[in-house]
Amino acid sequence: MTNQNERPVFAVTGITGQVGGVVARALLTAGRSVRAVVRSADKGAVWAKLGCEIAIADMSEANALTMAFSGAQSVFVLLPPVFAPAPGFPESKAVIAALKTALTVAKPDRIVVLSTIGAQAARVSLLTQLQIMEQVLGELPIPATFLRAAWFMENAAWDVEPAINDGVIGSFLQPLDKPVSMVATADIGRVAADLLQQEWTGRRIVELEGPGRVTPNEIAATFAALLGRAVTARAVPRETWAALFASQGSGNAEPRIQMLDGFNEGWICFEANERQTMKGTVPLENVLRELLARYGHD
Repeated sequence: MTNQNERPVFAVTGITGQVGGVVARALLTAGRSVRAVVRSADKGAVWAKLGCEIAIADMSEANALTMAFSGAQSVFVLLPPVFAPAPGFPESKAVIAALKTALTVAKPDRIVVLSTIGAQAARVSLLTQLQIMEQVLGELPIPATFLRAAWFMENAAWDVEPAINDGVIGSFLQPLDKPVSMVATADIGRVAADLLQQEWTGRRIVELEGPGRVTPNEIAATFAALLGRAVTARAVPRETWAALFASQGSGNAEPRIQMLDGFNEGWICFEANERQTMKGTVPLENVLRELLARYGHD
């Protein structure tokens, strides 16, 4: 693995996903040298064509990650999602341990870590994985920014088919008129790329949400406006969640249920108040329009 030029290298994990892809494209547009950290050459082929250096590394392999991060000025860290973790989050802890080892040895100048709204919450939920990552990587002697992002607007991808076919979308976020902090992945990736190019010292937290908070009813209304037909939101009864998630193949649904409870009860929230959080620019309408286009509905 050889860097072809003298420019600072920006290593990007999760580059094949929504956020990591936006990060990499923003850096390339800015004229930066990007190293794509991928699991296989096939995964990296499209990024090689775009001019990225390719580093092959599984996120749980410390030695491979060390090579991937070596010589990088900045590293974007994205923890692979585990939606049905075993008790105690061993899957994520293994990846976090590998990341800690690799970053300790590689010693990049700075890291930007994608975290989550509610990473400071005292109660356990699916998001505790990211709290653990903040705690572990925050102990490294490397300037670190933890980008705490709101609920992804792209989670509405689950609603596209029922909105089109049934005119009803089921909502786990409740009550239906409660505003929720949400953000588009395009905003997350753009802000992360900007942060990677900054200089700072120590550990800092940036909390990011979209231009306005969104209710489930507003999601339904936006689908209705885009589809030109009635669409309504319906609360999915909490007592049905466990069986529903089990039917979807979720082995351990409790952390996911706890996360949803946290949003609905208000204990998963930003530490800063709404006036102090960073605001994205992408509105919900743009995200839903793109989701509908992917489904073939122009």
